[in-house]
Amino acid sequence: MGIKEIAEAAGVSQATVSNVLNGRKNVGEETRKRVLEICEELGYEGLAKHRHVDKNRTILFNFSDFDRQFYLKIIQGISDCAYANDYDLIICTSRSCERFMSKKITSGCIMLDRHCPDQLLWDSAERDYPILAMDRIMDQRCIKSLVVNNYKPMAELTEELVARGYRSFAFLAGLDTSDTQERFKAFKNVLEKHNIPFNRSDYLLGDFREKSGYKAAKLMMLSEKLPQALVCANDNMAIGAMRAFREGGIRVPQDIAVTGFDGTPLAAELDLTTVDIPNYERGYLAAQQLIALLEGSEDYSTFMLSASVHLRGSVLTKCPQK
Repeated sequence: MGIKEIAEAAGVSQATVSNVLNGRKNVGEETRKRVLEICEELGYEGLAKHRHVDKNRTILFNFSDFDRQFYLKIIQGISDCAYANDYDLIICTSRSCERFMSKKITSGCIMLDRHCPDQLLWDSAERDYPILAMDRIMDQRCIKSLVVNNYKPMAELTEELVARGYRSFAFLAGLDTSDTQERFKAFKNVLEKHNIPFNRSDYLLGDFREKSGYKAAKLMMLSEKLPQALVCANDNMAIGAMRAFREGGIRVPQDIAVTGFDGTPLAAELDLTTVDIPNYERGYLAAQQLIALLEGSEDYSTFMLSASVHLRGSVLTKCPQK
């Protein structure tokens, strides 16, 4: 006996039955009563479970607090999906997330903070607390991952730079996350494919913040010879590097090309070539996938989100060979 049979017996849609069983307010009292009575009569096994649906219907979103501007579109997408499905939303940062990751307070969590340890997610999932991870892939029941496909667009971007004649590169990495690792791997694989050498000394370290990009570019300018292109693991660092180059009299893209990754609003204003991630849709889909888990889905397969290359004026159409 399932929801389909309950719906047929009650003369309503399967969506209405689901709404009743999940305690939503968008069903009339008479209909709600009839559906529950039929569940009792037909011995629907899931009725006991649904009688204990969390009353708060609250989603937790935990994110790293280092750059709030980056998260605004994601939060908007999560919020719109949550409220459309009659869920409330709590937003917190890593320092306070553990005390909110409890069914007494929230129904489930969307995680986007790599500083949050895997062990906390494993422990929470062991208590049947659903988690949607946007920053890592974990093979565990009650945890579903929704992550950006970093490799494909970074490979496309690097291929475009090579096609335009660029032959010497530097790479500015962010924190040691799976995002950074995948982006660098794609970049390096394309260079190897075209037999373009890459020196380890041209692998620069940042932390995803604009200030680290600024400092990295300042250090680069101490060298007698700049690379033809600086590929950055995110937009913030690329923007910081462009500011340092401008202050140092280095022209972008005439003297050095600069690329980013994320598609932030400021990237468009500064004419920065980047990879656009649809962050509103990313947030909406994350909430949608978590709500599916909260309402009984057992699909924990990883959801890969596509991103697209956006070429702008920070890269020359054709790089002159020196």
